[in-house]
Amino acid sequence: MTNSLLKNIFLQTAAFITGCCLLYSCENDVKKVDDLTKKVIMQEEIIGMESLMSQDGIMKATLKAPLMLRVYADTIYVEFPKSLHVDFFDSTKKVETWLDSKYGKYYENIGLVYLRDSVVVISIKGDTLRSPDLWWDQNKKIFYTEKLATYRAPGKDITASKGMEATQDFTSVIFKFPTGPIQVSENGFPENQ
Repeated sequence: MTNSLLKNIFLQTAAFITGCCLLYSCENDVKKVDDLTKKVIMQEEIIGMESLMSQDGIMKATLKAPLMLRVYADTIYVEFPKSLHVDFFDSTKKVETWLDSKYGKYYENIGLVYLRDSVVVISIKGDTLRSPDLWWDQNKKIFYTEKLATYRAPGKDITASKGMEATQDFTSVIFKFPTGPIQVSENGFPENQ
């Protein structure tokens, strides 16, 4: 036998033994692979939560909820799966509006809160907004929805069949496709109460 033939046999044998070792050592346990590659979402839980919210050092609201979940996913959010209550303050730190909802989800990075299931917003003057689904934009200080909403105030009982937008203190309420009675002055515009 020549050196090149011996060298070739040696290389083939070494390659075969290495391949057998690699095949023998590779074990594809599906559970282990899933554990290594599954996406993990981290979550914090707070029971009996109460939070004071301020902006530029000025008290804006208090939030109370029996359960709060802070979820670290692609988009960080805070979830209130068992209800929430918020008191909003005016510049003199008096409650001007309060909100109740059976569910809420707060998207921190964009300052939006999604509320659903028996959402009620009431102003200190008695103006009441009800909707099954409502968004609150913290930055713009507005509530809005594209769904059914009812608004009641002295002399007003309005249903917006396709949504509405209102300032946080109800100084401005805009309805989409409204129905319902409203008191108007002689010039045809709604009366201020």
